[in-house]
Amino acid sequence: MAESPTSPLEATLAYADGFHTEDEILRTARQRGAEVGAPAVPPGGGAALCFLATAINARAVVEIGTGCGASGLWLLRGMRQDGTLTSVDVEPEHQRLAREVFAQAGFSGGRVRLITGRALDVLPRLSDGGYDLVFCDGSRQEYADYLAEALRLLRRGGIVVFGDALLGHRVADRAQRDPDTVAMRELGKLVQSDERLRPLMIPLGDGVLAAVKLDD
Repeated sequence: MAESPTSPLEATLAYADGFHTEDEILRTARQRGAEVGAPAVPPGGGAALCFLATAINARAVVEIGTGCGASGLWLLRGMRQDGTLTSVDVEPEHQRLAREVFAQAGFSGGRVRLITGRALDVLPRLSDGGYDLVFCDGSRQEYADYLAEALRLLRRGGIVVFGDALLGHRVADRAQRDPDTVAMRELGKLVQSDERLRPLMIPLGDGVLAAVKLDD
């Protein structure tokens, strides 16, 4: 049976994602992530991270979920040259691989701070209002808790970003009721209803949900 033709919407989304490309270092990070079970942010989602970090001239960024370094590299490339990325992950081996990627890309020393541990144990130790951007790519069922921590960590005008916000089209399908999908829908409601936030859903990669912190 012949395959159904690609719909205009599918073609448009594919074009938007294909507009953003990876270099060899990012492709290496993606390949390593696939090998160890730590999927990397797609190029469209990564480009969104880089854009947002650039737009607010980010100097201090928190990343939840280091993986093998792809998302961190997108963020670092958008940040100020004197900026520092603080990245948290429960897997020390993933962070070892990420450190290699960062060094290969020329980001080492004080530019990257890797902390091994569970995000909800680490985040409370970070400074209130001390960060420009918080990127969340950890446990989907902890995203609501990450949001609460991000609101404390971010300065006014800072941005909180959530990866995999569409979960392979499952979030839009109301028949899908698995725990991760339900958690992502609930997160969307929380972000939409919080008067301290101005949100934006970006349908690049697997979906990027971003929100600017308006006030405390």
